[in-house]
Amino acid sequence: MRISEAASVSGLSVDTIRFYEKSGLLPPIGRGLDGNRKFSAENVDWLVLMSSLRETGMPLEKMRHFAELYRSGNRTISERKQVLLDHAEHLETKRAALDHCASLLERKLGLYAEIEEVPA
Repeated sequence: MRISEAASVSGLSVDTIRFYEKSGLLPPIGRGLDGNRKFSAENVDWLVLMSSLRETGMPLEKMRHFAELYRSGNRTISERKQVLLDHAEHLETKRAALDHCASLLERKLGLYAEIEEVPA
């Protein structure tokens, strides 16, 4: 599929896909006889993974390292797994902090609601 189709399927913009490619985050993308990129379903799955990692705060350098490990083949599976486990742990810590903040906001909003109900 062409880059525009990969963008549509992955939910990413063409510019983001090009940025990911230039940044070394994508495995090699095949090209047709016309010189245009030809994305496979595996390439699109990879785009979605990279987008998710970025969306959840993984730094580009870690994403680049993960992509390098992927390009090195199956001998790096344990290392790739550890990168994802570390990121999952980071997300759990972040989730706990967000839950704490949400709880504080809920209490504060409850107090404001009580104050508004009391006639002046």
